[in-house]
Amino acid sequence: MELLTTALIFALVFAFVLTLLSARGTAAEQEQSIMRRLARPNEVVDVSILRGGEQDKSPLLAMLRRFNLLRKLEQNMWQAGIYTRVSDVLLMIVLLFGAGVAGGQVFWHDMWFATATGIGAGALPIAYIRFQRTRRLKAFSAQLPFALDLIKSSLEAGHSFQRAVQVLVSEFANPLGGEFRTALEQNRIGLPLGRALEDILQRMPVDDLRMLVVAVKVQSEVGSSLAKIVGRLSEIVRTRQRLRLQIKALTAQSRLGGMVVGLLPVIVLGAFSLIQPGYTHSLFYDPSGQKILKMAVGLDLAALFTIRRLLRVDY
Repeated sequence: MELLTTALIFALVFAFVLTLLSARGTAAEQEQSIMRRLARPNEVVDVSILRGGEQDKSPLLAMLRRFNLLRKLEQNMWQAGIYTRVSDVLLMIVLLFGAGVAGGQVFWHDMWFATATGIGAGALPIAYIRFQRTRRLKAFSAQLPFALDLIKSSLEAGHSFQRAVQVLVSEFANPLGGEFRTALEQNRIGLPLGRALEDILQRMPVDDLRMLVVAVKVQSEVGSSLAKIVGRLSEIVRTRQRLRLQIKALTAQSRLGGMVVGLLPVIVLGAFSLIQPGYTHSLFYDPSGQKILKMAVGLDLAALFTIRRLLRVDY
């Protein structure tokens, strides 16, 4: 009965979230909204949750605006290619947190575990946004060297940089093609192409793209052969990506070992719970066992974060 109640709560919440996502509007309306906001590059984007003067009545939203958390969330959404309103995402987080707390309380009968379950459920939209952001940035980085080669070939053939970008847009799919298409649309409504490239850098914070933006700005101010600069830049980008893959391969064993060490207690506990439930009964239902379990969960999470931080290579 308890599991049925928990499943019903989660089903209702996910049904409401799916209904909310389906009511976001058509793709044409979303594109028009994006272009209206991109047409005002010098203005600060107002991430308002409520309308009119009601947005200052909530102390929570005022605190989020004060620490610029809503702006950071919106930037992550744009970098992930998710153009949903921030208010919709916040509503999903609140609903999932409430469902997680209710389900955790029904299943665990402990407020600490219920709160942890709610936090885990509420973090799912943020984790999804971060996953989509990382995936999109990797796809953009993989397309960039080939795009630089195409720009170099177009410039050597006598085309202007703007015409080279137009050829790039017609040849490449998203995300690179879509981002440069947006830059061309901005240039068409009066924004300089250099500034449009800087806006791409805000939406796609890739170091390799930053070098292209700097090269275009330097060439426009000083004057030089942009084709040679872009060709050399393509070689540098490929070298950086090769080094990145080598570092990832050299640290693969350590990263896998850290994941195994961190997840092994959870796997062993789950196996014993299924094979011999009497072995783990005291951990879940005895007060002393619950305290030990809470401490073990905290130490295991701390170990996972520590191992992840030690294996992170900054270059």
